[in-house]
Amino acid sequence: MSGEVKSGEFKTKKVAVLGATGYTGIELVRLLLEHPGAEITYLSSESHAGKSLAEVHPQFTGWDGLVCSPLDSKSVPEDVDLVFAALPHGSSVEVVPALLERGFRVVDLSADFRLKDDSLYPAWYDRAHPRADLLPSAVYGLCELRRQEIRSARLVANPGCYPTSAILGLAPLLNKGAVDTNHIVIDAKSGVSGAGRSPKQAFHFPECSESFKAYRVASHQHTPEIEQELTFMASGGASPEKSSQQGDGKPGGAEQGVTVLFTPHLIPMNRGILSTMYISLNQEWEESELLEVYRNFYADDFFVQFFEPPRLPETRWVRGTNFCHLSLRHDRRTGKAVVVSAIDNLVKGAAGQAVQNMNIMHGWPEYTGLTQTALVP
Repeated sequence: MSGEVKSGEFKTKKVAVLGATGYTGIELVRLLLEHPGAEITYLSSESHAGKSLAEVHPQFTGWDGLVCSPLDSKSVPEDVDLVFAALPHGSSVEVVPALLERGFRVVDLSADFRLKDDSLYPAWYDRAHPRADLLPSAVYGLCELRRQEIRSARLVANPGCYPTSAILGLAPLLNKGAVDTNHIVIDAKSGVSGAGRSPKQAFHFPECSESFKAYRVASHQHTPEIEQELTFMASGGASPEKSSQQGDGKPGGAEQGVTVLFTPHLIPMNRGILSTMYISLNQEWEESELLEVYRNFYADDFFVQFFEPPRLPETRWVRGTNFCHLSLRHDRRTGKAVVVSAIDNLVKGAAGQAVQNMNIMHGWPEYTGLTQTALVP
């Protein structure tokens, strides 16, 4: 692959992972151990402090030196180049400000810095934001759409898994101005790992196996995150690299904001998100024209793979990878477009995207350390 970074061609960067024993944390460690430019020098875990990572997760047996420390922003070594905060929502905001004050660059995987409007936090997260002053400078880390801002960011708010799947699926048509921004339906299904590693009755095997359910209908906390970024896209927003790909498309005129109907579902599998999105178009389109919008928009994005008809995405084809698979169909009878996207919620939906953000921040090719293919079967 042209442009591939090889070990020894650049200075290794030291990284810290806070919250290293949760599902997202161990996925980060897995990816970083195979990254040619990253050296893990600090891990934290509140529940397993003092233990080696292999004691908690035996898949890391043989990796000496991976010992978990108590969570303390003051104990992160001064020579660390980047801190990944894989902490629960509400916990990152207690730690990240101190890390920024110490001069660290941070990729935060919680929701604590994703929303620009601090008034949304009480409504969607049941708490006021204690550091609203940091929200304007936090860069939303959806790499394919915000890479120009990510390059120089001090604080990157890594996107949620559902939003990554939905926004990547909808961004091209919104940026083209092809969508009725008040009639977007997102029907998404996620594996159980999306709920995290902490035991809860709803995710106990007998409770969720051989069952399929919707949850948090009309009230899921990822809704404002999706609407925020889709409004940005409908208003013509995207990294400058995208500007030459939009042809004669015009912004979608979303001055009042994009509104979505988002319904998440829990499906009894470990990993993966499949989102099916129903879009009302604001004019007549041929399916070939819509397909061309997607081909052009993601032409230079390694991790977004667009499927030509009749192929449709499946979660098994992205399992363990940082890829997003997309496809589109035009229903001429109803005048709607149907977009299907598939990601691994723990990789492109969390840890892999965080590593992709690190690559952008350090000026490395985005795919460095992230070229794993899917685990099939």
